[in-house]
Amino acid sequence: MDILKVATDWAKAELVSTSFFIVIGIAFVLVSFGFWQFGKTDLARAYIIPMLVTGAFLMATGFGLFFTNKARITQFETAYNSDASAFVASELERAEATLKEYKTIVFTAIPLIIVACGLVILFVNTPIWRASMISIIAMLVVILLVDGLAHARIDDYNKQLLKTKQELKN
Repeated sequence: MDILKVATDWAKAELVSTSFFIVIGIAFVLVSFGFWQFGKTDLARAYIIPMLVTGAFLMATGFGLFFTNKARITQFETAYNSDASAFVASELERAEATLKEYKTIVFTAIPLIIVACGLVILFVNTPIWRASMISIIAMLVVILLVDGLAHARIDDYNKQLLKTKQELKN
């Protein structure tokens, strides 16, 4: 098994995945612009700033992850060629740490935040609070969708790294 190819393929898949944050962030900003131009009710006007902020956050997240993973692709070959077992060990450590972060943040904290936002919608009736909570929920759902797929990819990558670690020992 060529772990360098597996690592590079994983990073390239991450580039595609993080592009969704950017595209959906742009969509949120466009929706904000639409509410600004065409919103007639108080609730519609209340969406302008929350959608702009969540769109900007998604785009910043997407660009940050995109450039991090793009740089990682070129670093993989250098690290692998200098010491394959050290490369596998460091990638294994990083993948396991990322899996723990997904469990804590993506699959525990984000659902709890969504529930909290839902409760605010139930009990607070002002347009800006409703628009803000709905915008946050929409953003978090996007994060859950994209990161749910990323979790599956990094879990598979982690399994490939474990197999490679065993092969290098033999």
